[in-house]
Amino acid sequence: MPWVFRGLREGIVTTAYPRHHDDYGPGFRGAVTVLPSSAAESRSDSASDSGELEALCPTGAIMAAGSLRTVHVDRSRCILCGRCVDARPDRFAFVPDVEVGDVSPAALIVPTTEGGDEDVRLARSELHRRVRAFRRSIHIRHVDAGSDGSEEVEIAALTGPIYDIQRLGMFFTATPRHADILLVTGVGTAGMADELRRTFEATPGPKIVVAAGTDAISGGMVGRTYASSGGIGSVLPVDVVVPGSPPSPFGLLHGLLLAVDLLPNPKRRR
Repeated sequence: MPWVFRGLREGIVTTAYPRHHDDYGPGFRGAVTVLPSSAAESRSDSASDSGELEALCPTGAIMAAGSLRTVHVDRSRCILCGRCVDARPDRFAFVPDVEVGDVSPAALIVPTTEGGDEDVRLARSELHRRVRAFRRSIHIRHVDAGSDGSEEVEIAALTGPIYDIQRLGMFFTATPRHADILLVTGVGTAGMADELRRTFEATPGPKIVVAAGTDAISGGMVGRTYASSGGIGSVLPVDVVVPGSPPSPFGLLHGLLLAVDLLPNPKRRR
């Protein structure tokens, strides 16, 4: 029984998140942020540089309207490749944030765009109204709609001893008929469109759809093609989006807790 002695030696390894904040350390590539313009005062700003900034991103996540002083990053498209950070560390940087999910892709644009906060507030209010009937026994049905497999590795980690999603009253189920949440990964391939709709229809209400990963939100590197819908939003009504390629287990936990309104202290990112 070597596992008994190993358990006694290592003690409790399960995270206390979300009751206590936990993270992966300062070097973790949680999300890309846009640095304040004051950080680039030593570099001349011109409208022509806007196109150069946008060209840095292979998925079109950088939006540089007019001049460098109006740069935005759409995290719903960002695959965390780091090309923008490497090329322009004066304008972009990684932040070790794990709580990157939100209720709308519009909320993933940083800095916040005009009118974005009000739209997000309304979406959060509507989500809160729908999940009031939920308690602490939440069942999750995971659906792969054309993933590259990386999201599945992170989802599998949720059931291990470190994250232990069951301690939060959340359990994975093999059938949508027992599910409260549909956790969908992948770009939304054409062959999975009808299956996603049938799964959604078979899930009893109230039900929540979580798009896990940049692929599920916007299509990622694949985008919208003859074989994919560019994310699952055109197939299902999405309630919570968790960016990342892939999203971390903490990011997934945050998104799932956000989906059922069980965060002890909802984070105000803006």
